[in-house]
Amino acid sequence: MLTSEDMKRIQSQTDLPLLIEYYKKEIWKWKQKESQWISDKNLLEGCRKTVDEMANKLVEISKENEELKKRAQEAEGENTIIKGIGNTSPEMKALRKENEELKWDYGELRKALKK
Repeated sequence: MLTSEDMKRIQSQTDLPLLIEYYKKEIWKWKQKESQWISDKNLLEGCRKTVDEMANKLVEISKENEELKKRAQEAEGENTIIKGIGNTSPEMKALRKENEELKWDYGELRKALKK
């Protein structure tokens, strides 16, 4: 910024080179600021792109996670059903009865062989 002393010299037209030098410095400062703004803008755009990509990936992972949770719950349910059916099914009851009969027959045969 120009000081009042600078303005007095400029008004007298004696230091025109001073004014030119002053404005050259001001122009340089503004070019530096503009360069920094452009750099910041490019950095911001890159960060936005990265954030968007990460958000999309997070959505994909969340969907996959939900699908895996659902599959795990279905598997647990099926396992529970299989355990319940396996122990109380008519087939299992018949096999248990046949097993007991075979054990009895085996015991009888052992007794007969010992005699």
